[in-house]
Amino acid sequence: MMKIKRLIGGNLESNGYIIFHEKGGACYIIDPGYQGEKFLETVKDLDLSIKGILLTHHHYDHVGGVEKIKAETGCPLYLHRADCDEYKRPVEVMLEHGDTIMLDQEEIKVIHTPGHTMGSVCYYSEESKLAFTGDTIFNVDLGRTDLSDGSPAEMENTIRNIIDKWSNDIHIYPGHGDSCNMKYVRKYNQEFLDIVE
Repeated sequence: MMKIKRLIGGNLESNGYIIFHEKGGACYIIDPGYQGEKFLETVKDLDLSIKGILLTHHHYDHVGGVEKIKAETGCPLYLHRADCDEYKRPVEVMLEHGDTIMLDQEEIKVIHTPGHTMGSVCYYSEESKLAFTGDTIFNVDLGRTDLSDGSPAEMENTIRNIIDKWSNDIHIYPGHGDSCNMKYVRKYNQEFLDIVE
């Protein structure tokens, strides 16, 4: 089962995650928004080797630690193709919907979920029953769609045709705030309910 270490940083209290299976093994870092050195220190404490950095989208509060981590480790950066132009820095792996990323023997699926940005993605594991959702969906609301490459129509389509298909036992780990399962979302997330009901 996947182990998850959450690090919170910056004025917007962005969530970054380190995912792995056991100390001494491989890991990925998801959305290191601030203070790349904190992620590097945590990885070192857990004796992990970084396979790559997975971004859910290009916004500054989710990418601020990337360059520090890449400079120290040489690890590749993963970002959906539709967000690469906005990111404006080198991206080693341009993701597409349906791509898979392996963490040891566990398959992590890339799900394109536009709305907050054109290239927003969720990273979904069927085995661990979880998804890292970035700023697509939080525990009690949805990501904003009024920024330059956001789209209310795309967000509505994402929620209706992707997120709402997830079963109640899927646990979401968002870009801000606390994690929860989809059962909680279906009870307390009014912005989600306004779309699907």
